[in-house]
Amino acid sequence: MFIECSNLITANPPALSYGVAVADVDGDGRFELLIAGYKGPNRVLKWDGQALVDATPPLFADPDTSAISIAAADLDGDGREEIYILNTDSYGGPKQVMDRLFACFGKRWVDLLALPENFAVANRFSGRSVAAIDRLGTGRYGFVVANFGGPMNLFELDSNGRLDDLAEEVGIDGDAAARSLLCLPLLGEKPDIVVGCEMGPNLLYRNTGEGGFEEVGADLGIADARQNARGLAVLDGDGMFDLALGNWEGAHRLFQQRAGGGFADVAPPELSLPSRVRTVIAADFDNDGHEELFFNNLGEPNRLFAWREERWQQIDIGDAAEPQGLGTGAAVADIDGDGMLELLIAHGETAPQPLSLYLAMPKGHHWLRVMPLTRGGAPARGAVVRLTAGGRTQMRVIDSGSGYLCQMEPVAHFGLGDLRAVERVEIRWPDGAKQTIDSPEPCRMMVVRHPESGGLAG
Repeated sequence: MFIECSNLITANPPALSYGVAVADVDGDGRFELLIAGYKGPNRVLKWDGQALVDATPPLFADPDTSAISIAAADLDGDGREEIYILNTDSYGGPKQVMDRLFACFGKRWVDLLALPENFAVANRFSGRSVAAIDRLGTGRYGFVVANFGGPMNLFELDSNGRLDDLAEEVGIDGDAAARSLLCLPLLGEKPDIVVGCEMGPNLLYRNTGEGGFEEVGADLGIADARQNARGLAVLDGDGMFDLALGNWEGAHRLFQQRAGGGFADVAPPELSLPSRVRTVIAADFDNDGHEELFFNNLGEPNRLFAWREERWQQIDIGDAAEPQGLGTGAAVADIDGDGMLELLIAHGETAPQPLSLYLAMPKGHHWLRVMPLTRGGAPARGAVVRLTAGGRTQMRVIDSGSGYLCQMEPVAHFGLGDLRAVERVEIRWPDGAKQTIDSPEPCRMMVVRHPESGGLAG
């Protein structure tokens, strides 16, 4: 499947790297790749038309900390995403180095968590993952932080522009060994929160519809209490979202959502085979119209599964096997605008290694990419996009992070295979607004403004 093109990363020394995120850091309308550096600098890589070059703002580098996870979202509704960098300097419990929350004012970056008025609410526990959520449908996001050995956090801006931790108020402050996060409308039209845990049951916080949450993981069948969760990914499940869960040295799960309620593990033996898994990604790498499942492993070969002949089958992963790779994080994005997803893999933990970049072998398939925007013009993370072509409907959610440490590009990427026409695209924003676009032209990026701010942008 994959062809290595790591030579396109111009500066790529061995490093201890963890999470990878995709966001527009410099505000030019194009995405950059953000890499969390552990006991070394964080990095921002930008495509200059020929290669990925270093474009790290000095404040971001922060070389003396221990970054592990990154996520971006628009906290204040101004159309520019803020960037949360989760630092972890111990295995669990209290930590010495605080997290960073970078906001851009004009051309000046500020760490909001370093401001005196926000010092009291700063996260003081060693976390693992951070993800964004627009729980009220206002276009103003909060950041959920999954801590390992401490309560979860939910950071939002109050009416005075100060940060507030609302985790206890909304009912998600349970003390669990949290590892991974997903924030998406899984059970209804409001965003829910899935938490993958170690040494205890996974959690599923259902949105009550009033901005609060209730925990229903065990009731709905995803607790899996004897396993140690790592990567989480959401995938198209024929009209409902399913969950792929990688367990560290334990059986991997494919939780299929049932029409009558709840989830059932339908992972075939080949997929469930235990591994030293980290990030799990669901994406249509070859544009055939069906998502593949990528399992990033540490110190053993990565694995790739595809939907073939009405079942999940392991397929040849090509150059991305990396049998000696110390995989810690991974993300996908179409960095060069050619309509195919690139895969960036970070390495580290036990020894420094360079980043790896891969492209799926081109097959000439058609595609369509859809990026919904909020009222303020920021990526509408958590929006649901449906595409109907050839009488079949595919479904994606705009990624909010953090299946495990990482955040994918905020675009719904659809492969079309040999189809040359799309019947319609339907978008539902986190606030419930909806829009249908009939007969969009394929093989392009389609940017769609919120219905209250102008509709289709191009």
